[in-house]
Formats: sequence, structure tokens, C-alpha cells
Amino acid sequence: MTDYPTVPGCLVLYKQSAALVAAVNDKIEILLGGGKSKRVRAKDITLLHPGPLNDLSDLEQPEAEVAEAWELLGEETTDVKELAELIYGEYTPASAWGAWTRVAEGLYFEGDPERIRARSRARIEADIAERAAREAAEREWNGFIARLRSGNLGELDGQRLGEVEQLAFAQSEYSRILTALEYPENPVSAHRMLIDVGHWPETYNPYPRRFSLPLENPQITCPELPSEVRLDLTHLESFAIDDEASNDPDDAVSLDNGRIWVHVADVAALVKPDSELDLEARARAANLYLPEGITHMLPPAATVSLGLGLTDPSPALSFGFLLSGDARPTDLKVTPSWVKVMRKSYAEAEQLMDSQPFTELRRFAEMYRERRNREGAVDLDLPEVNVRVNADGGIRIQPQQPLVSRALVTELMLMTGEAVAGFASDNGIAIPFATQPAPDNPHQPEDMAARYAYRRQMKPSQAKTLEAPHAGLGLSLYVRTTSPLRRYLDLVVHQQLRAFLSGRTLMPVTAVAERISASDLVSGKVRRAERLSNLHWKLLYLKQHPKWKGLGVVVEKQDQRLTVLISELALETKIRYSGTVDLNTELRLAVRAVDLPNQTARFGVVS
Repeated sequence: MTDYPTVPGCLVLYKQSAALVAAVNDKIEILLGGGKSKRVRAKDITLLHPGPLNDLSDLEQPEAEVAEAWELLGEETTDVKELAELIYGEYTPASAWGAWTRVAEGLYFEGDPERIRARSRARIEADIAERAAREAAEREWNGFIARLRSGNLGELDGQRLGEVEQLAFAQSEYSRILTALEYPENPVSAHRMLIDVGHWPETYNPYPRRFSLPLENPQITCPELPSEVRLDLTHLESFAIDDEASNDPDDAVSLDNGRIWVHVADVAALVKPDSELDLEARARAANLYLPEGITHMLPPAATVSLGLGLTDPSPALSFGFLLSGDARPTDLKVTPSWVKVMRKSYAEAEQLMDSQPFTELRRFAEMYRERRNREGAVDLDLPEVNVRVNADGGIRIQPQQPLVSRALVTELMLMTGEAVAGFASDNGIAIPFATQPAPDNPHQPEDMAARYAYRRQMKPSQAKTLEAPHAGLGLSLYVRTTSPLRRYLDLVVHQQLRAFLSGRTLMPVTAVAERISASDLVSGKVRRAERLSNLHWKLLYLKQHPKWKGLGVVVEKQDQRLTVLISELALETKIRYSGTVDLNTELRLAVRAVDLPNQTARFGVVS
């Protein structure tokens, strides 16, 4: 091969491509496929045939039996010329190129144009099997992508879409399937694609999984309630008042000769610090409340055993206190108890507000509320709704009514939190105090737009082992303690109180701080998942009601872009509006479009 001069008309190899020598000067000019030319050095090319070759299009390869040439070559080494003669019976530019392509494909032969060897039978058979498998996989892949494009999924296609689901859950960053279908690789696009191809129904809610939250209740056996001395308070009329759909009643109220009693499910009687149940509750931080159902932080058996009013009598940790003349809880008594509880919804309790003991409890609550207001409490009173999904898939959005019964329960729970915080402080009990720094410009906003703006300047509440005020509630000391079935840090408070009452060793401040940190990591995810899940179902409701119309209140203005709050949906949206409008003006809106994966809805103003 090296004896042939490189002259015009030669067939050469340039970077594994066929090239035709056009001219030879200080450099060699070669023609490549597609009519391109290039000037190269002699060492950049390898001679395949001296020519003459007039055009690269003349290199059409004749049919040949490669296997026979492979057998004839055996273990010898050859070059392109001899291999062309073995395969095609002649040495021409076309047969030389044909022989080299057989080497380049790497099945029967390997090497360079001057040193070509036959590959072993075992390697050839392995490569043939591998190539067949690769071709079969490629055919299956192309068929899979075609089925996705047509929305006609096969029985096993759902398994392959697990890759896209992982991205939709924000648990990966890449998806070959999304790339093939020309979707951006992000959770929103993955969600959209899974709906588009029919793998997910529009109803599918990905947000709990996106925050890696469990959707199954704990499967841990609950111990029996231990035998211990409990104060018998079954003679008191005790009422557990909650939302109609609530199935985990963990607080109840009663009145005894001026002493307010708030009874709370005695969860710490069963859940000891660092027990299996405690560790599970700590990992979950709180119940997960979704429109489609509740995922509990404790096994449902705990609710059955401890929920107030679910057994008769019910075990409780009861907090009894008096309200002083300046509306401060005093003389707190904390005791394990037995209580007899009547369960009422807020609507049912509303009918009892003008009868005892509620008239007296309302008087106390109003005193307490007035005191909190004097000390800087802020009631934003922004719209709230309850979103529920029925067993048949129907979506119900119910505005939360400003009921007297709801306000009463809120004040009684706050009294209890303040009383327990003071009790813990006086007795050196480490607990997770609920705190909130004051806003930069504290005041009481009066209208909807002002309340909306004020909410944005309020600082987040924090759980701390150090005592500090809760500015939003107008309390100098406060702890959440009335929902140990639903919130882990409430349970920690109960564990500390029970240890104190029984004379056992309390958890040190460091242990409580560790529990606060663990809870904070998860509870933020729980709140975001709940918020995004509620928005998901609100938007689906609008998509199912494309003729929806309703009122929105203008709460923010920026040029022709308005932020509008739709009270009946507790939904804020931004719209463009060219007219002149004041804050707090009501506009009649109609839904124009809904984008579920992107969690947006577009509205227009109608007359």
C-alpha cells in the first residue's frame, strides 16, 4: 500500500470517511462527501486505492459474501487490497472501499488498512447477539415512543414511565423519555407529559410525593393504655368541637364553677420519648391534611384509643385554670383524667352559644380576646375555605364561616397555650415555645387590601427552647399544646409535662432542641404540600367548571396589573385591567384558562 503514490484520482481515507484526491501541491486537496473540499497533510490520509476514481458516487458497493472471505483469511494478516480481492474478486476503488467498510464495522475484521485481522468466531457470535438485542431494544423504544405520542399505552408501558414520575416528584433531574418527546426536563413538564399521554388522570395530586411525604398511615402496634390514677371529671359536660369532617378529636372544653377546663387527648400516656411510636411521629412531624384524605403521624389505633369522645369515658390530660380580672390564665392544674365527651361540629355548637356553659365561656373568651388585642394581636381575617374530595371524586369547596363557636374554641386553646407556657417557665420545664417576632411596622389593618399587605410583612413563627413573645397572638409567652394527635411538638410538650407530674427525669433542653430541628425539617414540607394540594384541587374544580364566574377583591395594584383575591375560593390571582380601579374594589371575574401542572389560572373581568 505504501508503494502507491498519492496523485489526483486516488481514493484515500480521511477520519474514517472516503475522500478523493483532487490536487497535490504543498498540501493535498481532497474532496469529501457533499461536495466539500479540504487541504490536508499527507500524514492525515491513508491510501485505499490509487485510482483512477472520478467521483465518490462511484463507490457503490457490490454484493459480496463476507463470511467466506473471513474463513479464507483464517489467522493471517492482510491489507485492504488483498481483502478486497478475497471478498469481491477484484481490487477497484469500489471494492477497496467496500472491504474497508467491512473492517470499520468491526464484526468480521479489525485493524487498519495495512494490517487487517480476522476476528474470532466467539467474538463475532457475541457481537451478532449484542447487535440483535440492541436493534430489538431500539425497535421497542421507537414503538414505545410512538405509543406515547398516540396516547395508546401498552400494558407494560406504565412501568417505563416510572422514570418520568421520578422527575415529576422532583426526585431526579433527567428523563430520556421527556427528551424524546421534546418536553423540558423539570417536574412541571413531567407532570404535564404524564397527563398528556394518559398515564396520570388530571386528578392525580403529585405534591405530597414531590416533598417525599408518606401517604400511608404508620403500621406500628399501639400499646394498651397503662393503668394509673386519673382524676374523674366525667361529671362535667365536656364538648369536643371541630370541623364536621374531623375524625381525630383531640381537645374538648368544659366549665366547673368558673374554672375553665381544656381536656386534651393523652397521647403521651402511650407514646414515650424515643419509643418506636415517638420516632415515627417525629419523622412525620404532623398529620398531613389533603382534600382527598388524611395521613396520620400516629397509627389510626392511637386515635381510636385516645380520641376524645371515641371511647366512654376518654383518657385525657386536662388543664384547668381560672381567668384573672385582667384576662390572664392563672392557677393552672394539670392532671391525667377521665372525661365524658360530646362531639359537636362548629355548626352544631353554634346553636348552643346562647346556653350554658357557652355563655360564660364566651364571656371569658371575649375578655381574653380584648386583652390580646390591647397587647398587639393581629387578626388578618383573610378568606379561608375547606377543600374536600368526595369518594366519587366530586370536589367541594366550602368557605369557612366566621362562627362564634370557632372563635370561642380558638380563644380557649390560646388560653391553654399561654397557661402551659407560663407553667413550664415557672417550673424550669424545657418545651418548644411558639414565638413570632413583631413586624417592622405593627398596626391593625382594617380592610382586605391592608390585611393582605400586612400578611406579607409578618415574620414566620418559630419553635424555640428560649422564651420569647408571639407577636401575632399578642402573647408574651405561648406554646402549642392542644393537638398532640396531630402535631409532634405538641406531643413533646405533653411528654415533658407528664414526666414533671410523675417526678421522672425530664428531657434536657438539648433534646427538645433536637426535636424542634427534626420537626422543622418536615413540618415545612407538610405545610407546602397541603397548600399546593389545595391549590391543585381548586384549579381542577375551575377546569371542571369552565363557565365559573365570581367576585374578586383588588388587594394590590401595579400599573395595569392587579392582584385579586377571590374569597369564595380563597384564591389569589393576577389579572391585567386597563380601567381605573381602587383597592378593595370588587370585580366580577370569569375563568379563561387553567394550567394544572403549572398551577395557574387565568381570569378576565366581565360585566
